[in-house]
Amino acid sequence: MTTSNSPSRLLRRVLLADAATSGAIGLLMMLGSSLLEQLLGLPAELSRYAGISLLPFAAFLVYLATRENLSQSAVRAVIVLNALWTAGSILLLLSGWIEPTGLGYAFVIFQAFGVAMFAGLEYLGLRKSVMAAA
Repeated sequence: MTTSNSPSRLLRRVLLADAATSGAIGLLMMLGSSLLEQLLGLPAELSRYAGISLLPFAAFLVYLATRENLSQSAVRAVIVLNALWTAGSILLLLSGWIEPTGLGYAFVIFQAFGVAMFAGLEYLGLRKSVMAAA
């Protein structure tokens, strides 16, 4: 197995879609944290800092997606980060540390599902890239 290879079209597209989604949600959470607190019952600080953390992640995804050759370990790191975000989102709801509204629960569950879906598609894209290189 190579450590760097030409990414499949699927992997490029999924990384770019993940970047666009992460960037858009990051901006929404960062700039709209006070409004989201009212609607979702999520602490404004949590939304703001979570949103801020998504912006460099989105930029990194764009960087990865536009490289001719791609480090498998970098893609694996993205998959792990997405899996950790998903697990953290669910644990946040189960922990009792926050008291979201019904819409807040739906928001957290929906975004966790979306992030998990990106992780799965990125894994498939990486496998397709590795198989094409072999």
